[in-house]
Amino acid sequence: MDKTAKCQHCGIEVVLPFKCSYCNGYFCSEHRLPENHACPEYWRAKAPREEKPPITVEAEPAYKYTVTYLPIPTAKVFWFSKTELKHLALGALLVMGVGLSFIPQFADHPEILASLATVFTISFLLHELAHKISAQRLGLWAEFRLTMQGALITLLSMLLPFKIISPGAVMIAGPVTRESAGKTGLAGPLTNIILSTVCTIIAVTIQSAFFWIIAWINALIAFFNLIPFGVMDGLKVFWWNKMVWAIAFSVSLPLTVFAFWTL
Repeated sequence: MDKTAKCQHCGIEVVLPFKCSYCNGYFCSEHRLPENHACPEYWRAKAPREEKPPITVEAEPAYKYTVTYLPIPTAKVFWFSKTELKHLALGALLVMGVGLSFIPQFADHPEILASLATVFTISFLLHELAHKISAQRLGLWAEFRLTMQGALITLLSMLLPFKIISPGAVMIAGPVTRESAGKTGLAGPLTNIILSTVCTIIAVTIQSAFFWIIAWINALIAFFNLIPFGVMDGLKVFWWNKMVWAIAFSVSLPLTVFAFWTL
């Protein structure tokens, strides 16, 4: 097989010539490069090669979802976190301030003033703890938290003739149903109704003004919280069981009126 050819540029006989990949001609080793044999397709060798930009395809997710992180329910009953204890302490101070705001009426009776502050604070704490324990017994996460609106209202109550005690509320999380929310909401006012009833019986028996004060304050707290409106406990109880709400409300109202007129 003949493997010789003449260089197409200089004409010399070449064994195993070089083939130009641009013009397909055969050349000697001296003229094998396109620029050395005046290659007519030399422009192809000099033309810049532009790299195509990579194609990015953003795949749409098959579905979109959101994740909501809730507090982890605890099986412990009567359990407190450090944050909750701080909020309870601040709430108790605000409520105590409401009790001490009766200074103009009892300036000459510091023992009555101290009793009012103590009764307001204890009644508030028992009300909120009843909510908490009830929710925890139902397997829910429950902790007391101050609210900005409630704290401001309670703070203003120190300066106003009428008093509203609502520095915060027990927040619950977990598998909350209408029944569990209603039972949790009822626990607070029910505790105040029981305290009011017991103190009324004691006050009637021994004719004690101090116990009449306790009975009236607790009856008022129960009555106010059982109003079925907004964020009140009464609305949760009303949604759960109207009959239970009606019984609790009808008990708190005469207790409030009776204790007030007896004072």
